[in-house]
Amino acid sequence: MTLMKNILSILSLFLALILHSQELPPIETFTTSDYAGENQNWMISQDSNNYIYVANNLGLLEFNGSEWTPYRSPNNTILRAVKVIGDRVYSGCYEEFGYWERNKFGQLDYTSLIPELGNKILNDDQIWNIISYDDWVLFQAGHALYFYHKTSKKFKTIISKNIIYKVFNVNNRIYYHVANEGIYVLEEGKPKLMVNDSIVLEDRVIGVFQNEDKLIMLSRNSGFFELHDDKLEEWNVSSNERLKALNVFSSIQLKDGSFVLGTISNGLVKINRKGEIEYEINQKKGLANNTVLSLFEDYKSNVWTGLDNGLNCINVNSAINTFIDYNGDIGTVYTTLIFNNFLYVGTNQGLFYRSIDSKNQDFKFVKGTAGQVWSLFNDNDGNLFCGHHLGTFLIEEDKSKSISSILGAWNFKTVPNHANLLLQGNYDGLYVLQKNNNSWRVRNKIEGFKNSSRFFEINDINQILVNHEYKGVFRIQLDSTLHKVIDIKPQSELALGKNSGLITYKDQIIYTSEDGVFNYIKSEEKFEKNITLSEKVSPYKSVKMVVDQTGKLWLFSEHNISFIDNDNLTNQPEITTVSIPSSLRKGVLGFENIQHIEKEKYVIGTSNGYLTMDLSQIHNTSEYVIYLNSAKIIDLNDGITDLPIQDEGDFKHKQGTLVFDYSVPEYNKFLDVNYQYKLNGKMDRWSAWSKQSSIQFENLPFGDYTLEVRAKVGNKVTENNVNYHFNINRPWYFSNMAILFYVLLLVVVGLLIHRAYKFYYERILKHEHIKSERAFIQIKNEKLNQDIEGKNRELAISTMSIIKKNELLRKIKKELKTTKNKEDIASAIDLIDTNLNNNKDWKFFKEAFNNADKDFMDKIKAAHPELTPNDLKFCAYLRLNLSSKEMAPLLNISIKSVETKRYRLRKRLQLHHDDSLVNYILKF
Repeated sequence: MTLMKNILSILSLFLALILHSQELPPIETFTTSDYAGENQNWMISQDSNNYIYVANNLGLLEFNGSEWTPYRSPNNTILRAVKVIGDRVYSGCYEEFGYWERNKFGQLDYTSLIPELGNKILNDDQIWNIISYDDWVLFQAGHALYFYHKTSKKFKTIISKNIIYKVFNVNNRIYYHVANEGIYVLEEGKPKLMVNDSIVLEDRVIGVFQNEDKLIMLSRNSGFFELHDDKLEEWNVSSNERLKALNVFSSIQLKDGSFVLGTISNGLVKINRKGEIEYEINQKKGLANNTVLSLFEDYKSNVWTGLDNGLNCINVNSAINTFIDYNGDIGTVYTTLIFNNFLYVGTNQGLFYRSIDSKNQDFKFVKGTAGQVWSLFNDNDGNLFCGHHLGTFLIEEDKSKSISSILGAWNFKTVPNHANLLLQGNYDGLYVLQKNNNSWRVRNKIEGFKNSSRFFEINDINQILVNHEYKGVFRIQLDSTLHKVIDIKPQSELALGKNSGLITYKDQIIYTSEDGVFNYIKSEEKFEKNITLSEKVSPYKSVKMVVDQTGKLWLFSEHNISFIDNDNLTNQPEITTVSIPSSLRKGVLGFENIQHIEKEKYVIGTSNGYLTMDLSQIHNTSEYVIYLNSAKIIDLNDGITDLPIQDEGDFKHKQGTLVFDYSVPEYNKFLDVNYQYKLNGKMDRWSAWSKQSSIQFENLPFGDYTLEVRAKVGNKVTENNVNYHFNINRPWYFSNMAILFYVLLLVVVGLLIHRAYKFYYERILKHEHIKSERAFIQIKNEKLNQDIEGKNRELAISTMSIIKKNELLRKIKKELKTTKNKEDIASAIDLIDTNLNNNKDWKFFKEAFNNADKDFMDKIKAAHPELTPNDLKFCAYLRLNLSSKEMAPLLNISIKSVETKRYRLRKRLQLHHDDSLVNYILKF
């Protein structure tokens, strides 16, 4: 720790230098890559739409507030003069001058006036200046003045043998300076030598101005002069001494009577109407280049500088001034405080201060404070505390005294009812500082709490509320001596929230997060949502809230800073919003700081210096207008077709990508311009706000559309909307002829489908008819099969009954033959034989067989006509697949005889040895 202190002490010696500080108006810079031109910019003008025009080495530059458009000079020479008069942009270059007019596509077309000169041709000369004079346009060349009448289109020319340095229009009188001759004034259409003092013979006149009732002339190297009785006398102003050391190249008198001078190598000088220098701006202070070739004041009092390399727009009347630490000597500002008429600035490099009364006084380093400063605190008793990474310091102007070496002093709070105590939040918890005998020291660390305590508040009952962004809000109850924690509880009603803050406002502890604003109810020991303030504050971004010396509560959001104050009549909280986006404030998130200086003036710390803001000058009463700059189609081959921006568009289907460019020409650096659009016919709601100043549409379906675009400058919406109506035609396959064709095709297809359906359903009906017939036939066949089966059963039954009867008769016959009395039974045996050989059984069988298989007999007899009735009978038995044993009783022969019959039948049927007799019979 001792080594660290020694190193920082040595570092503080190096930082104890004078840091040049100056609060300057905001400066916007445009480089060659921004405007797509060349380095030098010779003259600047503005049209009624607030578009800016610049004479550049490349040609004419047009700036619509969003995009730069370059136009090459007519003969590709350096364009040195430009002047907007009415609807025309007049310009001049080498051996050429004329005017530009906007065409229906929103682009500029050039018309040369050289042919109108006749034989008075501009030969080997440049146009250096263009001035509007009544109905005339004055073009200043090196050796001539060309007056062009806008109505008659006639020229009047004044020739000079010597070089014409510059021409001026003061109170509608034309003055011009001729080398080695003096100052001429144009009277009754003729030049009259007005001044030929040595100063105008030896030096150049850069500007001629009217200051009250006097004519003031500015020389390049000798300062200001007054004209008295046609004699030049040095103007008795304080700025002349400085101007004599400069090389002035350009100058203008602003609408408020003050002057802005552009120099070679020394930047820009702002002089008030009394001749006093207000400030100087050079490259080290934000100017893009130290050589100022041209100056122009636009309609909103911004000063444009055409430089040897680049362009600047300076908001000279802005309510916001900036101090920017371009060299990085001060660093990032974390805290600011006004104390004893000094402005103290705490940064990541230490503590710096200067007198608040002098804007141009240099910042000085407070010795011993090198390193990270977190906070500054005034105890209202003449003491300035500095919360530092290395501990706690007391500050006395340019000196610091360490009263604590405990690392990381975040913040300080007074302890209610204890004037000699302070509560300090550190990296590792809370500490109590005590004042004894006019000396401050650390009395004790509060035991029982070790969390980092950057945001904390204490009330009159020794309750401390600590907000830890990642752990939540804790309520800590201390003992009466403020030495230790008695009780600690989290405030569970509050959700953990990034970007949350805790502060005392109007004797009320409030907590703010993305969920809204909450008041601490001491009697209930909990937070309740403040609906009124929550509605006014939302959406809320930063963790930091600040209560200034006037009682205003300041909050920081992405697009604005706001303060809450009570209305004087209703005593209700009112929120006032100032449009300064975080991207332009460039403050450190969570360490935003603001301090009241005087009246309505405030200082706001940034990452590279600070801003001063005068609320009394912030009144955005301007009416803003948005313009449609171009409409074009980019086809599939990246070919670009420009479209008339005043006419309704009529496009082919899928012709390409539609691109629209629009802008609001507003040049205040601290006013953000955002755009939103809606495409009626596709989307009827507005898009989200965006800084994008163009929109493109691809693959839109056919139909009628109206594009509406509006803008918001700061918090103010433009008074008009851009409207562009266009129609996307139907594709060829949706044309009227195509639709007629589709209708006819549909009718034809309908008829074909009708016929197809008719044919289909006829087939279905026919199929169903066939199906029903088949079902009927199947049922009939099934019935026939059932009948056949019945017949077969009858045949089988009859066959079996015959077989059984014959077998019984044979058995009876056999038994009878065994008796001894043969005569008595002879008649019975004869009867049996007769019955066995009876043809009735065969007839019965044949009838039953024919019923079951009526075609068999005919088929086999047709195939084998040589078969006998007995052969047919035997075939019938074989057809029934009867065995030899079963056929023997039917034929009344032995089984062997049956086999013999089988053999004989095979021969008659001429079957081979391997052929099956039964299978052959079954085939019929």
